[in-house]
Amino acid sequence: MPIVPYALTRPFLFGLDPERAHELTLDAIASLQGTPLQCLWSAARVDDPVTVAGLRFPNRVGLAAGLDKNGRCIDGLGAMGFGFIEVGTVTPKAQPGNPKPRMFRLPEREALINRMGFNNEGLDAFIANVRNSRSFRAKGGILGLNIGKNAATPIEDAASDYLKGLDGVYPHADYVTVNISSPNTKNLRALQSDEALDALLGALQQRRAQLATQHGKTVPVFLKIAPDLDDAQVKVIAATLRANGIDGVIATNTTISREAVQGLPHAEEAGGLSGTPVREASNRVIAMLRAELGSGYPIIGVGGVMNGADARAKLAAGADLVQVYTGLIYRGPGLAGEVARALKR
Repeated sequence: MPIVPYALTRPFLFGLDPERAHELTLDAIASLQGTPLQCLWSAARVDDPVTVAGLRFPNRVGLAAGLDKNGRCIDGLGAMGFGFIEVGTVTPKAQPGNPKPRMFRLPEREALINRMGFNNEGLDAFIANVRNSRSFRAKGGILGLNIGKNAATPIEDAASDYLKGLDGVYPHADYVTVNISSPNTKNLRALQSDEALDALLGALQQRRAQLATQHGKTVPVFLKIAPDLDDAQVKVIAATLRANGIDGVIATNTTISREAVQGLPHAEEAGGLSGTPVREASNRVIAMLRAELGSGYPIIGVGGVMNGADARAKLAAGADLVQVYTGLIYRGPGLAGEVARALKR
């Protein structure tokens, strides 16, 4: 267990602007990871290995992309007991993201709204940070690298950004996630439509084959999708994943729905809603994907995992692995171990 109980630090962090609290936390982890002071938040990893997409995960609990966009804190975050860490979303060029303020807490529903807009330092800085990480992967942790497109890139040219991202991260990733589901980059979710998705995934699969020959290894590619999809859209996505040989799917990103938070402060802020309110929508998409894709096709479930029971519900819906993000903000570093213990066979 972490030496410092999160209950003592949360009031301080929640007294700050959400993005400022986020930045301070990451700065502290980046500075202290790999030092004796890492014990302030570290915990023993629960041993519950499972093989998914040809990768051996030490346990079923991962950190979702978005928390560490620049890959600065892989070892420090991994020390919380995660079996896998996903960092990014990274875009080919550095970009500031959307204007501030752009992150809001809804504590009554254990939720966040963010419209960050893929703010990151760009591909070169991201890869340098990934290469500097050591201990997490040395101890068997799995690292996912999440790629997106620059806001300034027209949607019709989106594939070029994703191909640049794939080229850059491929040698350094255990798996690559293609993020087409953020609501905070204009028109990005249009890439989930059948023709656009088929063209993008076809281009990525062709490039992946070239990279596999070049680097002598095949890196699994996952697609991250939104919860705001109807049955027909999910069926199209499932068929397109299969047709293009994509290795797995991450369900889901944040939601644009506000049905579960109506009337609360900040509820009408633009952006993606995460945390408890997205849990059921995520589980619905996971269940539909499992029905369409059949057993054995890798699904990572994310959205509203605040405790062990929420994680078990993800597996019951059809997920093989789970990820957390907003739950970590509300519950603290101990959540990784709690969820891992709940899922251990």
